[in-house]
Amino acid sequence: MLPAPTRATSPAPRDSGPRDRWGQAWCARPLPGSLWASCAAALALLLAAPARAQAPVVMPAVDTPSTARDDNAGADNAPIAFEAGEVSYAWNSDVATATGAVVLRRSGPSGPQSVRADRVTWNRKTGVVEATGNIRLVDENGNQIFTDRVELTDELKAGAMQNLLIALRDGGRLAAATGRRDAQGRIVLERAAYSGCPVEDEDGCPRQPTWQVNARRVVYDPEKREIHFTGARLKIFGLTLMPLPGLAIASDGRPINGLLIPDIQVTANNGIQISDAWYQRLGANQDLAVTGYLFTQALPMVSARYRALLDAGALQVTGYATRSRRTSVSGTTTGASSVTDFRGYIAANGRFQFTPEWSVTASLRLASDRTFLRRYDINRDDRLRSTFELERIGPNSYFSLSGWATQTMRVGDRQGLVPVALPVIDWRKRLADPVLGGRIELAANSLAITRTAGQDTQRAFARAQWDLTKILRGGQVVSLTALARGDIYHSDQNALTATALYRGNPGWQGRAIAIGAVDVKWPLFGRAFGGTQVLTPRVQLVASPPVHNLAMPNEDSRAIDLEDSNLFALNRFPGYDRVEDGVRLTYGFDWQLDRPGWRVKSTLGQSYRLASQASIVPSGTGLADRLSDVVGRTEVRLRDVVKLTWRYRLDKDNLAIRRNEIDATIGSARTYAEIGYLRLNRDITQVEDLQDREELRAAGRVAFARNWSVFGSGVINLTNRAEDPTNKSDGFQPIRTRVGVAYSDDCIELALTWRRDYIATGDAGRGNTVQIHFALRNLGFR
Repeated sequence: MLPAPTRATSPAPRDSGPRDRWGQAWCARPLPGSLWASCAAALALLLAAPARAQAPVVMPAVDTPSTARDDNAGADNAPIAFEAGEVSYAWNSDVATATGAVVLRRSGPSGPQSVRADRVTWNRKTGVVEATGNIRLVDENGNQIFTDRVELTDELKAGAMQNLLIALRDGGRLAAATGRRDAQGRIVLERAAYSGCPVEDEDGCPRQPTWQVNARRVVYDPEKREIHFTGARLKIFGLTLMPLPGLAIASDGRPINGLLIPDIQVTANNGIQISDAWYQRLGANQDLAVTGYLFTQALPMVSARYRALLDAGALQVTGYATRSRRTSVSGTTTGASSVTDFRGYIAANGRFQFTPEWSVTASLRLASDRTFLRRYDINRDDRLRSTFELERIGPNSYFSLSGWATQTMRVGDRQGLVPVALPVIDWRKRLADPVLGGRIELAANSLAITRTAGQDTQRAFARAQWDLTKILRGGQVVSLTALARGDIYHSDQNALTATALYRGNPGWQGRAIAIGAVDVKWPLFGRAFGGTQVLTPRVQLVASPPVHNLAMPNEDSRAIDLEDSNLFALNRFPGYDRVEDGVRLTYGFDWQLDRPGWRVKSTLGQSYRLASQASIVPSGTGLADRLSDVVGRTEVRLRDVVKLTWRYRLDKDNLAIRRNEIDATIGSARTYAEIGYLRLNRDITQVEDLQDREELRAAGRVAFARNWSVFGSGVINLTNRAEDPTNKSDGFQPIRTRVGVAYSDDCIELALTWRRDYIATGDAGRGNTVQIHFALRNLGFR
């Protein structure tokens, strides 16, 4: 075990191990001031000595400090300047001795070097330079070597050393009982230890490193900046945990080839899981990591991740592969019980910027079956989307050619009904010259949707929009908008769509759309409650002639719901397939209060439809009647301690809460609680994918004992069968819970996590998972 450093005032014993020198980099005694006058006099006496008794000198001639400053720092034969409290010369043995805070300096081709010691002797016959006592050597790379005794070369490079510590410039420390420099310039350490942890806290008090690697032998290559270990074992909190065969790291923190630290998990699906990865650097801009997984209740699995950073962009490809018995989402095993199928997953993404305007973005996500990702705890996404997009972004124009396909992971969804969109074309152009004082934007869009077992739809439209914003003398902000659009649709196999509102008429259909809007905002400033408030009343009038909505298929406007974010939108439907028509008046206000450390923001509004024609909006969305529900949002922020957001929709008749969404964060970065609650009480019965639901999410962390913390999280389904007949919950169904304890400081992250999954899907069963995670600074892990 390496003890905490001490502020040494004398050299440590020669026979002490590396543990006695661990903190010397920060605890060495301060050196006294230089004595240039006495050094110069002694040096002059030394240089005046007869030359006939001298052997050939390997070390460059010693120069005075003033002369050394004038020499070329990049020359290989740069002189060595020194200072000392006293210099003596033995004529018979031809040995020069400097004592008393000796400092040697040399400007080499790679950087300055220096040596500080209590005593330095130079045998001019043999050329051996030996330093003893409280030695601090700084090499040309900025690394510091602390030792009791060292032999120096004529270039101030260390030779044999005893009881030494190396403080690497890029972080980390090496301590050893003995060390030497081999013929290749590498430093070879025996009985050594390495750690990336500081050995003093912020108050300067000594402390033990959280982790260290002990090894029989360590080789440090300053040129390659690599450290290779022989017989290495990892020690954390004083406990020796595991051997690390073949360990090699980079002293500057860059990744190098080798094994990473293993992961350990215990899962309900696969039993005990042990995984480890081999990292291979393929070049300065690309790498590969191959991971093997061993399970006690499943066959092994392998994964690989390739990354590349190219001149035009970057890409990443990840893949998993194994063989196991596949269980359908209904819980029955497919095929014979002894037959195993190939199962896997591939995920790839990349982006390339060819010019300042043109770029390509693409992603691919594909799994062999619906339960593989959950079974092997890779992710819990319910949809996997693959995309492609070619973009051109100009100062006043935009063009996109894209497409996407989705693989569903949801139980009960038919893959044949999931759409594939290809191509999707979007073009926009903003005219440089204003028209009637306003800006004109032109747009065109085309979409083709294909299903293998469902409705196919093609759509194209062209649009022109004019916008003008003026600020009146009284401070009112007036915005005028005029929009004209023409749509054309083609669809077939419409009867395969289960919801009649979404089908539209088969064959070719067309429509014209015109919208005009006036929007007025009036910000009012003033003092209130010891702070500053801004009250902004807002009124909007939108008019549109009747639109043939139900004749058109509805592919992208299905998730309609009135909320604060779309209250003043020209079209409250998402997407393009449905458009609100008629005349409506929307009114509301924004209010904001700012006090020192406080901020409160609130929005409230409602709309009234003047036209009396029937609405195409499903009942329960807040927009079905002429008078809409009341929607609002309130945000409260107290410094960085409290963040609260409440979004709501109130029934226009009885003020019942139809949408209640709360997100709150309370606490600091180390101790906090996060709560999220959502309840949709819409009573929508016409559309199957707009059912009511209620959900609670909670997470928190409590820090204690400086570096320790406990944490937990959970997701609970509160929906009952009365709210959603398709739901199997009784009103309180935990989905997933997690509890753990963690330790984190500036050189290690350690966590023990217990997680329970309550929902089973095929062979991704319910049960407990225990995971041990740790990451070490300066060791190349994670």
